[in-house]
Amino acid sequence: MFAIGIILIIWGAIGIVMGMMMFGDIGVACIVGAVTAILCGIGFIIANKKVKKLKEG
Repeated sequence: MFAIGIILIIWGAIGIVMGMMMFGDIGVACIVGAVTAILCGIGFIIANKKVKKLKEG
């Protein structure tokens, strides 16, 4: 899960950069998707930490 989270954060960062280069509604949609990918990546990393704590405890 940690690897998926890192990949999503990287993908989101690339998406924001690409969205800044686009015009109009397409750029906004790209940036919204990129922000969603970053938030999902953060969620996967947090979930990974909590799952590890449950397995240890």
